[in-house]
Amino acid sequence: MTKVTVYTDGAARGNPGPGGYGAVAEFVDSKGILHTREYSCGYKNTTNNRMELMGVIIALEALNRPCEIDLYSDSKYVVDAFNQHWLEGWVKKGWRKSDKQPVKNVDLWKRLLAAKEPHTVKFHWVKGHDGHPQNERCDALATAAAQGDGLLEDENFTMDG
Repeated sequence: MTKVTVYTDGAARGNPGPGGYGAVAEFVDSKGILHTREYSCGYKNTTNNRMELMGVIIALEALNRPCEIDLYSDSKYVVDAFNQHWLEGWVKKGWRKSDKQPVKNVDLWKRLLAAKEPHTVKFHWVKGHDGHPQNERCDALATAAAQGDGLLEDENFTMDG
């Protein structure tokens, strides 16, 4: 199985407001050559959490075969949902949290679960804005996307989540 390292970040100016995601995927081919792919896109009106999720989703959806992935994010929202097994509980409870309130961003969580399914993914938290080169690159991609032209509509965004 191909080993891939993925870094992701999301940004929103206003929250909600214009937002974007950035992702960097790195893998070494059979000849020992490092390959890097970058992904980013901006949206007119969204939230930081939605963009954090989109960065992960797009990076995973870009992989065309099952991979072994180390995924680094500065989003506790994303990392803890997997490492603290929140997602398992949400699914069992019909997308409700322990306080019986609906989970926000269900559309993206479902898309993320589908994108993750063929892969083996380990989620790692990295402190944001702390000099980690790939995390800083993802932040720059996300910020530039949020501030760019041609922002897309976040079709499923609602203030309720």
